[in-house]
Amino acid sequence: MNLMAHATRTGDDSGGGGRVADALPPDHTQAILEVTKEVGAVLKGSGCPFALVGSVAAYAYGIPVRLQHDADFALRAEDSETVVKLLRQRGIRIVDPPEDWLVKARSGGEQIDLIFSLAGRAVTRELLDRAWTLPVDSVHLPVIDPTDLMICRLAALSEHHCDYGALLPVARGLRERVDWDRVREETREHPMAVAFLYLLGLLGVLPRTEPTREEADRRD
Repeated sequence: MNLMAHATRTGDDSGGGGRVADALPPDHTQAILEVTKEVGAVLKGSGCPFALVGSVAAYAYGIPVRLQHDADFALRAEDSETVVKLLRQRGIRIVDPPEDWLVKARSGGEQIDLIFSLAGRAVTRELLDRAWTLPVDSVHLPVIDPTDLMICRLAALSEHHCDYGALLPVARGLRERVDWDRVREETREHPMAVAFLYLLGLLGVLPRTEPTREEADRRD
């Protein structure tokens, strides 16, 4: 979402000395929740399987995150045409992005991402069937399974995008609901994920584990 599009007018409004100063809104939480409920209602009515992902999913699990950017929904690529048609009928503007793994939309000034691939992995019916149904600001919606949420977030880490600070409260808040053995197994080829899991052990969020022989050999 281009937050710089939100501007605050300061100075003289007479037209002579006024100026528009770009400002980051302090909190978009409620606006994004309203858009989430709007799109969620359309998706529920479509009959297509879907699940909330990203920051709104963390919010649904009770993680104290500030919603600042967009509402993310995972769905299968084969359902995208149906969903896009229904969103257009609802008056939601569809934006064609250069990427081929998502569709972007806008409603009420907020951005919506309809995602077909999470960290390079196609969204499948099996992944969506594991979703939990949770209240999201009083509306019940499917939310990506906690283990799948952590796997997707960790697999997306790279040398160019590696914000452990944003991930730490999510890991703390979800730790009793996550299958950490599956997380380790499915992210073992991602160095930034392996390092984060090791950090969780050092911080006492998870029990510390010794590296496997295979991991030790790779480090050598």
